Amino acid sequence: MSNIPSLDLNDFLSNDKTRKDAFVKSVGKAYQEIGFLSLKNHFLSNDNVEDLYKQIKSFFDMSFEAKSKYEFEGFKGQRGYTSFGKEHAKGKKEGDLKEFWHFGQYLSESDKSKFNYPENPFVTEIPDFNKAGEVTYKALEKTGLFVLRAIALFLDLEEDHFDKYVLNGNSILRPIHYPPITKEPDNAVRAAAHGDINLITLLMGAHGKGLQVKNNKGEWIDAIAGEDEIVVNVGDMLSRYTNNKLKSTIHRVVNPPKEYWSKSRYSIPFFLHPIGTMKLNVLENCIDNQNPKGFEDITAHDFLINRLIDIGVMKK
Repeated sequence: MSNIPSLDLNDFLSNDKTRKDAFVKSVGKAYQEIGFLSLKNHFLSNDNVEDLYKQIKSFFDMSFEAKSKYEFEGFKGQRGYTSFGKEHAKGKKEGDLKEFWHFGQYLSESDKSKFNYPENPFVTEIPDFNKAGEVTYKALEKTGLFVLRAIALFLDLEEDHFDKYVLNGNSILRPIHYPPITKEPDNAVRAAAHGDINLITLLMGAHGKGLQVKNNKGEWIDAIAGEDEIVVNVGDMLSRYTNNKLKSTIHRVVNPPKEYWSKSRYSIPFFLHPIGTMKLNVLENCIDNQNPKGFEDITAHDFLINRLIDIGVMKK
């Protein structure tokens, strides 16, 4: 396999059972073999993409003093700005060569009292920044819900199995800026090899190459999506929930060749998380004699906190 599989969400959304069943089968095959796929005909328009990239470039171009107003210690990185080098991969000491922003869940007034989520800070210097983030967040959340419905069917669950867990879930939209590299990195890369914490990740087309996936032969391959496609991969929560039937594949963002060090790279992943009370206890139908239960019972909230400590975002 030289690249990740490409699928069309319209096959799943169609009224044609044959197309829908084929999509479900293809999703399962991709996530069992490599944990990544690219997806076209999702709910994110080209205008949404262009607008958000415009807004985030304007934000990251601001001075450090201006950006640092939006870095809130009390939020533990859940909302707003996180400055350069603060986060690292599990098991690594060197901070990743990136800075980023977090947009979080948009709750209705009636739901705000049910969830202890921080508010999304408003960037006063860029009036359209927050609206662009909200539009993108909701489009990717909707896309992710349908991918999870396909996964549910592949796992012989009810199609809406994940709905109750991801609606009002603790999902994060993370615009990332990998600044130009100005000196020889000290064992650091733009994002070291890691698995994602959440259920699934949806990645808008990255501006600049660098994302690589480790296949089942242990080889690093470029994760290249076609034009107007997004990349969707399995996270550690879903891998754990399915007893590793679906694979959370290790991936990384490598430093470019030296001649490209002067260029920034932008990337916008959407980390689809469930509500914190979801039990990540291994599904019974993913346990058998050949595949005994491989993980202890834990809630999504406790798993998330443990991992945030591992990557340096939170302290014990």
